[in-house]
Amino acid sequence: MADLGLGTAGLGNVFEEIDDEAAAEVIAAAADAGIRYFDTAPYYGFGLAERRLGRALARLPAGSFTVSTKVGRTLTGEGCVFDFSADAIRRGIEGSLDRLGLDRVDIVYLHDPDDHEEQAANEAWPELCRLRDEGVVAAIGVGMNQWEMPARFVERLDVDVVLLAGRYTLLDRSGERLLDLCGERGVDVVLGGVFNSGLLIDPRPGVWFDYAPAPADLLARARAMREVAASAGYDLAACALAFAAAHPAVTSVLAGVTSAAQLRANLDAFRREVPSELLLRLISG
Repeated sequence: MADLGLGTAGLGNVFEEIDDEAAAEVIAAAADAGIRYFDTAPYYGFGLAERRLGRALARLPAGSFTVSTKVGRTLTGEGCVFDFSADAIRRGIEGSLDRLGLDRVDIVYLHDPDDHEEQAANEAWPELCRLRDEGVVAAIGVGMNQWEMPARFVERLDVDVVLLAGRYTLLDRSGERLLDLCGERGVDVVLGGVFNSGLLIDPRPGVWFDYAPAPADLLARARAMREVAASAGYDLAACALAFAAAHPAVTSVLAGVTSAAQLRANLDAFRREVPSELLLRLISG
């Protein structure tokens, strides 16, 4: 059964600016609710999310949580650049460990190597394998908003886990082939973006899908889904989370929030059992 993890992009002020206190409240609320998986990246606020997460996790017992971060979108003095060289990967991990206040990290993903597949596979991946062998990281994988390249990685390389964002949701099931492949190969799957940028929470005009205003046809589909769910007595958000968690290859579903109230709402939605018959109606309607 998949569990709920906390995505920390919002804690890096990616979507809106929040202060250190609000970020700490989110992480504390997550820990108090039993969430033990925290996903972050240097790209989220150019190190801010990692620093905030590290300060909060310092208050938890060592070994009581799982942390994933990412490499390839490398911090420089002017922000982040794509660099999947072996040296950049090792320096990236060292920087993340420093910001997180950890001496090792549980999971490291190659971060969005869309236009850098050859370098990611031939330079970054062998370095990640070395870091895994050294015990600096426990598991390695790839995190992307597309499913095709991660599938090639799973077929060619010794991948432990895949983070797929936005491609296995009630509105977009294009990543199902990747999930099935991971299930066959024994590769864990973490799903992010299961609300498609909020469209599957509140399908209203102006809401975004894939970093742009949602097209009219997707907005109409989401509204129709909301009506079907409501007629059965369920929130669309609960259905979106239940659908993501139901695939047998999925071990965790990430929810990104910017407040403790949003976190609690997601937890309530995640804990609600949704009939499989309703989920089938939603995706076939």
